[in-house]
Amino acid sequence: MKRVLTLGEGLGIIRTAETLATAAHLGAGVGGAELNVAIGLARLGTDVTWLGRVGADGLGRRVIRELRAEGVDVVAQVVDQPTGLLLKERDALGRTVITYHRSGSAGSTLNAADLAGVDWSRYGVLHLTGITPALSDSAASAVSEAVRRARNAGLTISFDVNHRSRLWSAQTATPVHLALAAQSDVLFAGLDEAALVVGDPTSDPWDTVKALAELGPSTVVLKLGDRGALARSGTERARASAVRVEVVDTVGAGDAFVAGFLAELIRGRSVTECLETAVAAGAAVCRVPGDWEGAITRAELEAEVTDPVVR
Repeated sequence: MKRVLTLGEGLGIIRTAETLATAAHLGAGVGGAELNVAIGLARLGTDVTWLGRVGADGLGRRVIRELRAEGVDVVAQVVDQPTGLLLKERDALGRTVITYHRSGSAGSTLNAADLAGVDWSRYGVLHLTGITPALSDSAASAVSEAVRRARNAGLTISFDVNHRSRLWSAQTATPVHLALAAQSDVLFAGLDEAALVVGDPTSDPWDTVKALAELGPSTVVLKLGDRGALARSGTERARASAVRVEVVDTVGAGDAFVAGFLAELIRGRSVTECLETAVAAGAAVCRVPGDWEGAITRAELEAEVTDPVVR
């Protein structure tokens, strides 16, 4: 088993299934792409560490508490800036609307110095997303330095493009995504994200997978939403159909998907098995509100379901 290290911003979340303008009751939680992946990995029995910065406030304490409660090792700097906040609501068209309050947040002050105490010999995998370098120049420097140190220590580097248009423009983001994709060993992208990096080669998604692989990663995973996913590792190819579920909240499904794939990859499973767990993990998160609360456990993944009620 290889321990995974991931770094990024932990956020407080305020959510409602209505519009915030009129909702009488609000729910509170935590999230953030790397936090979600860390919890997804831990629930599947993978040793994982999350590194980041939080504010000296209730949301910061909640980020640390939730991660530790889920079995994630936490390396957190507590700083004077506030913990970032994400608002999640539903509009009249039934769409989930996300609003960020993270400018000047604790997470955005992440910098390369935060990596000083990391013992890289403890880890086998470094997982990153395209969100962290969007937060600030110092956070981008931390990501670049993490890649450099991980590469020198012989770690496998996993990168999820995870483009966020509300954080930075495609024009600004694309060179950063390209550089990280080229330095990664395992690359995750959705179709729209892949188009940012390699354009749209053809209507055949396998051509997109090939174009991404030509950037350098040995394993490429292309997320196709309700059409499932494709994966290529060397000469091995796999395709998985999406798992049909009654969707409550899709936010966090991509992170759960990544956690499922990595958890099996670390165990030496085939690409087909990695992809099957990934789509199952992504679907599980969609069944309940919250970014990670529905993340599947190893026991649930391997259970034989013969009755919808467990007595």
